[in-house]
Amino acid sequence: MSDIHSTVSAIGCTVPQFSAAMTGASEFQLSAYAGKKVILYFYPKDNTPGCTTESIAFREIHQQLQENNAVIFGISRDSLRSHEGFKSKLELPFELISDPDETLCLMFNVMKMKNMYGKQVRGIERSTFVIDESGKLVKEWRGVKVADHAQAVLDFVSNQS
Repeated sequence: MSDIHSTVSAIGCTVPQFSAAMTGASEFQLSAYAGKKVILYFYPKDNTPGCTTESIAFREIHQQLQENNAVIFGISRDSLRSHEGFKSKLELPFELISDPDETLCLMFNVMKMKNMYGKQVRGIERSTFVIDESGKLVKEWRGVKVADHAQAVLDFVSNQS
């Protein structure tokens, strides 16, 4: 994980270069995807109903994203081992990034206080970000509702081509 401490502040800002551990026994490096649209979707937890539904929806449009010069990565605080199992179980054709120390969560400001069973807990607010071919943040969705979200992301990316 990189040691950056900056945050992605606004649409149009250049996203700082970063690297992070990901599935497939490799390391994600933003710089490796220059010239492509990069979609990062932050989700709370592997193997939970909403996160499973969202990941399957992205799996279903993966080919269309690729046809629009886009790559997609899921990010949560889960371990690589958990991610590998989740990815395998759902047959995801894209990699998952592990962010156990919340470096990327803090960089993209997705950590929020949430109500869970009547208790305040700190967790990831389901959010998706699109970084354009030049490394600028061009779209963000925060507080995502899973239904129809993947299609909205595909529609946005398709209109950017």
